[in-house]
Amino acid sequence: MSLADATNGALEKCPTGIIGFDEITGGGLPKGRPTLVCGNAGCGKTLFGLEFLVRGVVSHGEPGVFMAFEETAEDLTKNVKSLGFDLEDLVEKEMLSVDHVHVERSEIEENGEYDLDGLFIRLGLAIDSVGAKRVVLDTLETLFSGLSNTAVLRSELRRLFRWLKDKGVTAVITAERGAGALTRHGLEEYVSDCVVVLDHRITDQVATRRIRVVKYRGSSHGTNEYPFLIDEGGFDVLPITSVGLDHPASEERISSGLDRLDTMLGGKGFYRGSSILVSGTAGTGKSSLSAAFVDAACRRGEKAVYFAFEESQNQILRNMKSIGIDLQPHLDKGLLQFRAARPTTQGLETHLAIMYKVIRETKPQVVVVDPITNFISVGTYEEIKSMLMRLVDFLKATQTTGFFTSLNHGNLVTEQTDIGISSLIDSWLLLKDQECNGERNRVLYLLKSRGMPHSNQVREFLITSSGIDLVDVYTGPEGVLTGSARLAQEAKERAAANIREQEIRRKQGELDRRRRSIEEKIAEMRSDFEEEASELELILAQARKQEKQRELDRSELAASRKADVHST
Repeated sequence: MSLADATNGALEKCPTGIIGFDEITGGGLPKGRPTLVCGNAGCGKTLFGLEFLVRGVVSHGEPGVFMAFEETAEDLTKNVKSLGFDLEDLVEKEMLSVDHVHVERSEIEENGEYDLDGLFIRLGLAIDSVGAKRVVLDTLETLFSGLSNTAVLRSELRRLFRWLKDKGVTAVITAERGAGALTRHGLEEYVSDCVVVLDHRITDQVATRRIRVVKYRGSSHGTNEYPFLIDEGGFDVLPITSVGLDHPASEERISSGLDRLDTMLGGKGFYRGSSILVSGTAGTGKSSLSAAFVDAACRRGEKAVYFAFEESQNQILRNMKSIGIDLQPHLDKGLLQFRAARPTTQGLETHLAIMYKVIRETKPQVVVVDPITNFISVGTYEEIKSMLMRLVDFLKATQTTGFFTSLNHGNLVTEQTDIGISSLIDSWLLLKDQECNGERNRVLYLLKSRGMPHSNQVREFLITSSGIDLVDVYTGPEGVLTGSARLAQEAKERAAANIREQEIRRKQGELDRRRRSIEEKIAEMRSDFEEEASELELILAQARKQEKQRELDRSELAASRKADVHST
């Protein structure tokens, strides 16, 4: 059940337009109610509020008011210009009001009762001037910086939240985090209908931004911490923890880029939308297989994204071209996109958020992550496994075929990955070096491929200047041979086969000659026989003729003597 369904429409919500955030809240912030957004300095509170207002104007036609207590309107306008937010234009169109209220602790002297009536009047005029539906107050600490009476402060805080609620505007109020508490005064979170915490933590000198919805009255919501980005497009929240196991399973098959590897995979290649892992030690050809897979996808006219965490784009292009795989034309056509970065430049969650955003914007059919083991420098095995599980689930949900490479250290244990993600993988190819006769040769075999019959044969994996090829290793009386030993054995067997072929041809020629000799003799004898038979037939005919003449002469003699005629 989705978060949006979980709310059952019981509480009307105001979409923020912030990518991913409306998904984890099931539709946005509570409409007509105040929301507290708290966090440490630099975590993005002000930007969250500004994007909430700008998206409201641009996407939903809802005017807004931004009341700042720290930054001036000019500073705010300049600061968000790089994000594509044109505040001046919105102000000129009377869809946005940006007001700066100067509050300086050193200029304030408490004298008599302190209340926010003046602020309410000023804010009310701003709301009425543009017909605002959305309001942002940034930040509470500055607003109350001149007030030391805690009882009055708590009273005014309650009055401020109640006043905003009575006005019927959807409000975002930013606040600084306190020591051991969500806010400095420890009260704001209790009077707010919704509390959102932004976090910008540093772990091992690597920064990661996370967002969490701590409280949401009247609605269910995602309760996990979600990574988010602040880039040229503004806020971008990664809403998934894991999308579960209800993704579709395609019957379509796609080529690996190598005909003989496709043959090993039942003759048709990998399933579309599946997860593929190529693991092996250094130099066994993992990136080369990745490039061949990407090349095949782009030749089919599909989009591909290559996340490289070890080599730069230009280095990959040069190296792959040297083995006959030219990826540059795919880049020129816009079918291939590289994203190369050192893992240490971001935290794991930020890497995941960036990949999620790129995939969502590019909509590729194929994604390569090369190699996943480099993330070890910024996370533990369990953290990497968790991150990859979310990535694999996301790729499967979008039917994007994921191709991952993993570096194994050492040859002793190769049928497991260093970060233990084999259970997430549908097809697993293992590359290894085989040392024999003073040389090392690459071999490849399929460890598993779910949902299809596949070869269990070991293939020698060749990388040449004309491309990648798989050949059969030699298996015979001499044992299993690869490389030059295989070539020598094959040459030896070819020579023996040639000798056998020559002997067969010699014996066949001798047989043919004898057959022709006998047939010639038979023909000669038949000719002699025919000649003798013809002469004998002639003699016989003459003898019969003479005998018949004698009979005729005897009859005539008998008739001349008047003898009785005897019938014969």
